[in-house]
Amino acid sequence: MFYKIMKIAYVTTYDAWNSSNWNEYQTGLSGAGYYLAKSLEKIGANLSYIGPIAKTGAILTRSKWEFYRRILKQDYYRWAEPLVWQNYAKEIARKIDNADIVLCPENAVPIARLNCQQPLVLWTDAAIGNLIGFYDYLNNLCAETRQNIDIMEKSAFDRCDRLVFTSDWAANNAIERYNLNPGRVSVIPWGANIECDRTETDIEAAIASRKSDTCKLLFVGVEWHRKGGDVALEVARQLNNRGIPTELIAIGSRPDLDSVPAFANAIGFVDKATDIGRKTFDRLLGESHFLILPSRAETYGHVLCEANSFGVPVLATDVGGVGTIVRDDINGKLFSSEAAIADYCEYISHRVQNYSTYRDLARSSFQEYRSRLNWDVAARSILEVLEQQLL
Repeated sequence: MFYKIMKIAYVTTYDAWNSSNWNEYQTGLSGAGYYLAKSLEKIGANLSYIGPIAKTGAILTRSKWEFYRRILKQDYYRWAEPLVWQNYAKEIARKIDNADIVLCPENAVPIARLNCQQPLVLWTDAAIGNLIGFYDYLNNLCAETRQNIDIMEKSAFDRCDRLVFTSDWAANNAIERYNLNPGRVSVIPWGANIECDRTETDIEAAIASRKSDTCKLLFVGVEWHRKGGDVALEVARQLNNRGIPTELIAIGSRPDLDSVPAFANAIGFVDKATDIGRKTFDRLLGESHFLILPSRAETYGHVLCEANSFGVPVLATDVGGVGTIVRDDINGKLFSSEAAIADYCEYISHRVQNYSTYRDLARSSFQEYRSRLNWDVAARSILEVLEQQLL
């Protein structure tokens, strides 16, 4: 294949192979960069790593941060500062001379001012501009940052030969906001940020080990409110009230309550980068009947793919890019953001009380992971895109 001799400049602001330097709020994005790189190398791609990239301009950005945050009480983000983009671009340009093509599996920030002779491809989960009013951290922006975000993304998108998004939602919103030519846009889902060599035999054993007279729900999310932890808790409460013994395990964040109900167990943060953390996460996920993630805002949701890799169906709200991952009654169920708690309970109850239907759903969930929600599939798909840019 042509890609085996193609040299790819792999651009990330972080070190894709060193999780200790990843931003704790961007572990999904950074993890994607790591697993994609690993899968690309596995199938013979030649990667030249451009990252981590040094951050500069601290004096200017620190003074602006002080002004906006402390005086105007508005949010200012350093990564949206033109000086930062320019410095990123200069450092990248010095390191890509021998590459055939440039791939950035992150966002527009590092390539907003990048001038290069090689074809440039961006693969991201969403245009940042489309997250304004969607994610809380972008709801109180100062006018300068708000304006710079659109300038940054328009500049980056215009430079790219190909734009790849992880979901139809992200692609369509970016096309509309930035007036993009749909012919330059592709959709390729990301995979599960988890090691998986599980077979159908393994999944059958895992399904068989799950008790049919109880229901174990797993919630995963650092941000309790945004991820819908309160909804997950109420679903577990009402299932118990209906006479279906239910346990909710919460990983990542603790309920915003004075006391946690007896049917819930808040584990707190589990670091999958450690052996202990990874084994704990794998065990809790493999034991669960469903992953429940009723997010209020979500660009993608790697954990949904991760759940499917264990044959665990997912229950999620149809927001952001989640709809590209979840297919009703195949690997879980999508609920509207206005869905009643009873809607979740009815869906769960039917499958727990008719357990053969649950087993079928769990099996097809694993098949979804194997066929389209893993990094090997994603890596082959992006290599086809890169190959087309070099024809």
